Amino acid sequence: MTPAQTLQHRTDGPDNAPVLVLGPALGTTWHMWDRQIPELTRNWRVLRFDLPGHGGSPAYSADSADSFAERLLATLDRLGIERFGYAGCSLGGAIGIQLALRAPQRVTSLALISSSPRFDTPDSWRQRGVVIRTNGLDPIARTTPERWFTPGFAAAQPAIVEWAVQMVRTTDPGCYIAACEALASFDVRESLGRIGVGTLVVAGAEDEATPPAEARALVAGIPDARLAIVPGASHLTPVEQPGAVTDLLIRHFTTTWQESAAGPPAPAPVISPVPPQASAVAELESGDRAALRTDAYEAGMKVRREVLGDAHVDNALEQTDDFTEDFQNFITRYSWGEIWTRTGIDRRTRSVITLTALVAQGHHDELTFHVRAALRNGLTPDEIKEVLLQTAVYCGVPAANAAFAVAQRVIREETTPEDRRAAREDNEPHGN
Repeated sequence: MTPAQTLQHRTDGPDNAPVLVLGPALGTTWHMWDRQIPELTRNWRVLRFDLPGHGGSPAYSADSADSFAERLLATLDRLGIERFGYAGCSLGGAIGIQLALRAPQRVTSLALISSSPRFDTPDSWRQRGVVIRTNGLDPIARTTPERWFTPGFAAAQPAIVEWAVQMVRTTDPGCYIAACEALASFDVRESLGRIGVGTLVVAGAEDEATPPAEARALVAGIPDARLAIVPGASHLTPVEQPGAVTDLLIRHFTTTWQESAAGPPAPAPVISPVPPQASAVAELESGDRAALRTDAYEAGMKVRREVLGDAHVDNALEQTDDFTEDFQNFITRYSWGEIWTRTGIDRRTRSVITLTALVAQGHHDELTFHVRAALRNGLTPDEIKEVLLQTAVYCGVPAANAAFAVAQRVIREETTPEDRRAAREDNEPHGN
């Protein structure tokens, strides 16, 4: 088993006690749970883990909550731990949901803190990645206190605020960006009904990152879930209100462990598609072109949104009418569903090619949002500059000069952390 397949971890408490796993939030280390450890280890063997690239852990990044869950299960397998309770905060909560869906026979009970069935919008997380690739983690670290803590707590606890800032600042940027991608792609709204273990959902009353409404959505979707709202707490509730969170966890896990002591919970049902009958297969073959068009459209729309952003695509579709509808469908099926989905080269390379072609043809409107797409696909401003310098040789200095002006404006907009970009997205052209 390689280090890339497991997670850096530590255990505290009696070796023969039932296991309780604590999952961290993005940008934190296992030390975010320090204030819970003295009480929890009276009755549990507590395992805490670090996300890749956090707290000095190896920087083997993962870009989905399911990948994190897979690595955690591999870590538990290595330690010989079969069944366990799990509590996670924010991204740690997303990992807990994936554990309950992926290995329901192993999770005895679940606590989701500052969590959501879908964290904000994919655009917001991918935009954060653009900022980090350009400016490093310092802008994100400096705004951490206002996202994690209430103003009163931040003013009264400057040492904890500085600890939080330094935790984020010392995280590996690539791993942080990959974790942002994990949150961008996380959406379990249709799967919550499959969670078959007793679940406690905890929300900070003043949490703006994952408001109590998100916690209520979890409770509404998970069959055996109850809600606890913690007053005077924002996003990092276990740090800001450690006593309240500890009491909630002790009551929840004590009760659910006793209820499950008779045996592991039954696996949640997984609904599998029914294999087509022979007549259905024949029908599909007769209409295969229509089926392929539908598949290409759905795949294309997914990639189109990932590369250009939901706001851009939504605005383009809102402006579609009977005259332009067929053209928009064509763009989605052909450009995005049949070309951008191909696996022969990665999206970064496709962005380099696209930028070059747009400069050569002088398509400055489309260059605007493809510079933005290139940043989302992982190109840095310096790499975009090198692409445009190369085009000056082969496409001409005037073409490159115009392209530099477009790219400079877009990069300034995209790499300013406080810029909201809403007005710009409403007014920019909406091509492919």
